[in-house]
Amino acid sequence: MSNETPPQAAKKNIFGTFTTNLELVIAILLGVVSIAVAYASFQAALYGGAGATAYAVGNNLSTEAESLYLEGNQQYAQDNQLWDNLTLLTIDIDGTDPAAAELAQEKYDTLVFQSVSEDFQGAIDRATAENEADPEFYTSPLDDEDYQDALFSGYADTKEDAVAKVEEGDKLGAEGDKLTLYTVLMSISLFLLGVSALVRQTRTQFVLIGTSVAIFAVSAVLALSIPFMAI
Repeated sequence: MSNETPPQAAKKNIFGTFTTNLELVIAILLGVVSIAVAYASFQAALYGGAGATAYAVGNNLSTEAESLYLEGNQQYAQDNQLWDNLTLLTIDIDGTDPAAAELAQEKYDTLVFQSVSEDFQGAIDRATAENEADPEFYTSPLDDEDYQDALFSGYADTKEDAVAKVEEGDKLGAEGDKLTLYTVLMSISLFLLGVSALVRQTRTQFVLIGTSVAIFAVSAVLALSIPFMAI
């Protein structure tokens, strides 16, 4: 037969129920935090992978842009030399020797047919019109904006895409790093909950649980503020 008084027995039953409920709360919190850790870790991995992919694409585009620039610069150098030759032939064409002028004209026409591109021909035509309108100021077709745009527009567009992709990769990588940090914070919360389940002092348990919940709440809100990334 028990020697406990009714108040003592009731108090013991209440404490036992409270302890059981507290352990249940801890178990539930452990499950919730574990799920949150798994979610944040998975999202961090997705963001990291997407960032690495975007960064790689950006570097490839940057290499392609440099190749396009070298190609355009090489064409510009060739057109520069071609224009010098055409200018010398023009002087012979305007000379006083008819035979030399005719030969120079044939060479001029051949060079124009074989080597002058449509864009460069347009620049020559525009420069010729400007020089005729204002003979005191020489306009070179090599300085024509439309002509230079035709040579280097591919480089400029590709370079712009490359910069945008690298910036996108940096942004995605930064978001992944944030999620990794929030995962670490949630892991600390998980650790504190695990310790609280082993502690027998109720006051200490409350301190550990409260600290854990506070850390988890902040890190969960921050993690959820980052847009969800699907597979």
